[in-house]
Amino acid sequence: MSGSKIENDAHKLRGAHDEPSLIEPDPIDEAPDDSGEIIATAATIAVVAVGAAVFEAALLPGIALGVVAALAPRALPSIGAAVAPALRSSVRGVYRFGQRAREMAAEAQEHVSDIVAEADAEARAKAAPAAKPTAPAA
Repeated sequence: MSGSKIENDAHKLRGAHDEPSLIEPDPIDEAPDDSGEIIATAATIAVVAVGAAVFEAALLPGIALGVVAALAPRALPSIGAAVAPALRSSVRGVYRFGQRAREMAAEAQEHVSDIVAEADAEARAKAAPAAKPTAPAA
């Protein structure tokens, strides 16, 4: 953004009666789009990886983690924008699956409760005639 644009925006925000104040520009808007820096970083990492492979191959996993850590801040915004729709649809699908699973579990619990109630009723029915004392014949 140009300096005059910032001053113009600041004048609009503070009004005529306020004291002048500096409005800091957004660092994301002001960040240069420098792909040369990314290429230089990648080349440096590649040189270090080749050197590590020549001298000690056990260092390669650590270097791979370092590469991910170095490139993640630059790649995550674009990856996040691309992955967001897929993530939303998968969360919706899992939520629907969870609802259906709860319904099925409730139905299964109801069936098991019915079976237990029937078995309990049958056990009481069998125990009831055996529990009645018979009157002795006189």
